[in-house]
Amino acid sequence: MKKTLFVVIALALLVWVALPLGAQGIRAAEPFKLGTFSNNGQQFVGIVLRDRLIVELDAANREFESRPDAMKVPMPADMRELITRYQSGMQRRLYEIVNALVTDKRLEGQGFPGFIHQAGTVRTLAPILYPTKMLNTAANYYKAGDERQADRGVPYLFMQPTVGAIIGDSEDIVLPRGRKMIDAGTEVGIVIGRTTKYVKSGATNPYIFGYTITLDISDRGPRSSVSQFNSDWLQGKAHDTFAPIGPWIVPREFVKDVFNLSQRLWINDTLVQDATSNDMIHTINELVGTADEIMTLFPGDVIAAGSPTSSEQIFLKPGDKIRATIDGIGTLSHTVKADKEE
Repeated sequence: MKKTLFVVIALALLVWVALPLGAQGIRAAEPFKLGTFSNNGQQFVGIVLRDRLIVELDAANREFESRPDAMKVPMPADMRELITRYQSGMQRRLYEIVNALVTDKRLEGQGFPGFIHQAGTVRTLAPILYPTKMLNTAANYYKAGDERQADRGVPYLFMQPTVGAIIGDSEDIVLPRGRKMIDAGTEVGIVIGRTTKYVKSGATNPYIFGYTITLDISDRGPRSSVSQFNSDWLQGKAHDTFAPIGPWIVPREFVKDVFNLSQRLWINDTLVQDATSNDMIHTINELVGTADEIMTLFPGDVIAAGSPTSSEQIFLKPGDKIRATIDGIGTLSHTVKADKEE
């Protein structure tokens, strides 16, 4: 019995030591994710633990600050403010809250505090409402059998709307009236953590806050009238509901290898994408470095890193079910519906 107990304690210590050390010299007892949620019409920022427990940040912090030795830390109004303040006190407070919940065994059994919810009992919104800007990356994955190129040129980035286009997990994707050639792709979403401009890309990027999942919903149909231009990025990418994000954000310290993330996409029961981020032509850090050569990036801004090639092109129709998964981040699920007719 004693030997078994010793082994369990030793394994727990090994896991704890392996967790990353935060900016304020403290480790989290276990990794967590962050999201934006709604309960009874009230929106809140939440800590996601074990992919199934949603902790209301404000309420958990009030309980933590009832401890006699706890410092007072004002809570952020939304996810963008949390990201902005992450390296100046918020990271430490999140670690402290998580550590207290784990140490005090508040995550065990059925008698959770009122500020902890089972996933599925609260509504999951898009984690950032809303980024000041969202950038997408076109044609950023090698196809199967492609030879890796030494001269890769520069990434092709384009803007996408935020309000109206961004939706959260389980919200419906709406097919625009009269448009029949809509498809989908799964992408790694890069969430910016610090204001950045003219920062050279390198092996690591401290300006990245974390990672989420984005869906690239694209209108592949022709322009509605003849034009001198061959393509129309506005019509192709900017429809309402064409930018699903979520279900939450994983802070970068909890992503083991962002350059080898497995990502898959199912439409109904058909697996149409199965790739890893190692197949990217331009790396995540290169995308950030290219974007901030053009414009200042702010905390909470999102860059979608591009979509792998699909095994078959499936144009969406009302009733289709879409499921996108990136290992270590989570799963986005959506139903497709037709827009209301006049």
